[in-house]
Amino acid sequence: MDNNGRLHIVMLPWLALGHLQTFLELSKRIAQKGHRISFLSTPKNIQRLPKIPQHISPLINLVQFPLPPTENLPAGVEVTIDLPYDDLRPYLKKAFDGLRQNVLNFLQENSNPPVDWIIYDYAAYWIPSVSAECGVPCAYFSTFNAATLGFVGPPQVLLGKEDQRTTVHEYTVAPKWVPFPSIIAYKEYEARQEVEPAIKQDASGVNELYRFALTIEGCDFLAIRSCIEFEPEWLELIGELFHKDIVPVGMLPPIIQEDSNEKEWESTFRWLDQQEAGSVVYVAFGSEAKLTSAQVEQIAIGLELTQLPFLWAFRAGKAPEGFEERTKCRGFVCFDWVPQIRILAHRSIGGFLTHGGWSSIVEGISFGLKMVVLPLMFDQGLNARNLVERGVAAEVPRNVEDGSFTGEGIAESLRLVMVEEKGETLRAKVREYRDTFGDMEMQDKRLDDFIKYLLSHKQKKVLSTTV
Repeated sequence: MDNNGRLHIVMLPWLALGHLQTFLELSKRIAQKGHRISFLSTPKNIQRLPKIPQHISPLINLVQFPLPPTENLPAGVEVTIDLPYDDLRPYLKKAFDGLRQNVLNFLQENSNPPVDWIIYDYAAYWIPSVSAECGVPCAYFSTFNAATLGFVGPPQVLLGKEDQRTTVHEYTVAPKWVPFPSIIAYKEYEARQEVEPAIKQDASGVNELYRFALTIEGCDFLAIRSCIEFEPEWLELIGELFHKDIVPVGMLPPIIQEDSNEKEWESTFRWLDQQEAGSVVYVAFGSEAKLTSAQVEQIAIGLELTQLPFLWAFRAGKAPEGFEERTKCRGFVCFDWVPQIRILAHRSIGGFLTHGGWSSIVEGISFGLKMVVLPLMFDQGLNARNLVERGVAAEVPRNVEDGSFTGEGIAESLRLVMVEEKGETLRAKVREYRDTFGDMEMQDKRLDDFIKYLLSHKQKKVLSTTV
């Protein structure tokens, strides 16, 4: 640790935009407390990061490591959204694993002041061995919530030592180690889509569940983007299951910052300014999911049927023929990146049709938006059931066999949360959770507690390796 009781922390996120952004957000908030960050990633990903505020930029060192050339990984691919096909994801993981020596060299030779902690993502299952080799303690920072971790299960289960789930169907019900009633589980089609690939060894040489298990098993403690006010039962459970200290860092609620490209979005905000307060549905499905033309068609039908004003962050592809013309009086479609936080914070936005990524959920609830969830991949289905269970969102109804949905189902869900009388209970619940997620003082206290933990436990690994 450097002078005046300040930490030096290495951050190593997985190569996906959501993970990079969440790790950077945590880095910025730690730096605001006066601690030093070394943020490790690849050149293109470092360039993609939003500009760091000037007052903390001296405390955040952006360190670039080029990905090693990897067979079957197209040149220039450094993040998941660059992949032309999802089947190539294992090769990106293999390339990421090839950064091990770079990270070790940085820790041993090129860090000044010396590193106090390594905070790493789920994919870097090799960090615990690096941590032991260089004598620096490590913490796994989960960008997933506690309920998701509790459903996935502890390392001893994932490694097949006990209570192993042997069929995909077992992932469609709450696992037996969850001692309280819960609907958090995959649908049958989600289990086939998410679990089957995760239990098979892929081209990286390590299957997803094994990678995840070693990540958790080898860390000194587990930090998590959550707070006890939201999911106390799940935080307590994973502490018992994982036999680790579980330290919530808070929700990291969004902070609205100045945008240097404000003129670029002038027409978008001019349109929003003309809408009634709380009347507009914001529609966005994240950076990872690739919607099929059939799914886009049904979403468009649903937005037309609602008769509600909407702003759709389309980002890729094109809208169904005639859709923009038919809805031009009450809809606005953006075909590129949009400043999501600034849009969600606008007074006219009242609802959010989302894929259910944890970052998007945190953002939506922090601004008190009524949410309809249409999960598409990864942990999103689990997040959707989590919100439905808590009465804070509606989920679009789906075909149980293939996961297909209809425009009518989208319209009914949106009208329920936005305007129908029977949705008032949900709207009241949203207001209640907004007071938790958006309480900056309380969330900052969680971050302070996290930093205190880092300070009080920083010597643990060093002592254990010198005895």
